[in-house]
Amino acid sequence: MSDRLPEVWREFLQKSGVPEYLWQKPLDKVNRRRTEKTVFPPEGKIFRAFELTPPEKVRVVIIGQDPYHDDGQAEGLAFSVPETVELPPSLKNIFREYASDLDREPPPNGHLSRWAENGVLLLNAVLSVDAHTPGSHADFGWEEFTDAVISALNERNSKTVFILWGNFARKKKSLISSGEHIILENVHPSPLSAYRGFFGSKPFSATEKALKNWHW
Repeated sequence: MSDRLPEVWREFLQKSGVPEYLWQKPLDKVNRRRTEKTVFPPEGKIFRAFELTPPEKVRVVIIGQDPYHDDGQAEGLAFSVPETVELPPSLKNIFREYASDLDREPPPNGHLSRWAENGVLLLNAVLSVDAHTPGSHADFGWEEFTDAVISALNERNSKTVFILWGNFARKKKSLISSGEHIILENVHPSPLSAYRGFFGSKPFSATEKALKNWHW
């Protein structure tokens, strides 16, 4: 199964003036790299976030950095792992805050497709990585594409919650009009920083309140 940006996203981005080469150029680099090395996520899942969350359904955007780089983890959704995979530390902390904030049981596993299908675009800024080598595709051009996605979502006539965890994601704030949308920013949920303000920040209840006020 080859990787292809879904048609609804192609049309949405082209209407926003985003040229096709912005996603095709880094994808071509990924395809060449796969002939030399193991690349995550597996073939066919690079654009998984876009497949599960079409632009007209995007209500929330959670921005990650790049995919998990260990075997069996990356599945094309930021922070998400397959059902049978142990929760990575950051996702454990996300679920801990989710349960505390909403007074609910956390999701039963780390596979976040239900979030995606309900309008949460789980967008990594860089969509691919070499196995066991974090940041290895940072120069492929993915960020130009994903910045264009964020900008296009910002410009549409539909209010959105943008969740920016960590310094890398917070740099995307300049692409978002805070007067039109809601920006929730905080430290990254990783064990290195979660105790510096992530726990107790209540991003999930804030998101639900915003969506309710907007009648989503």
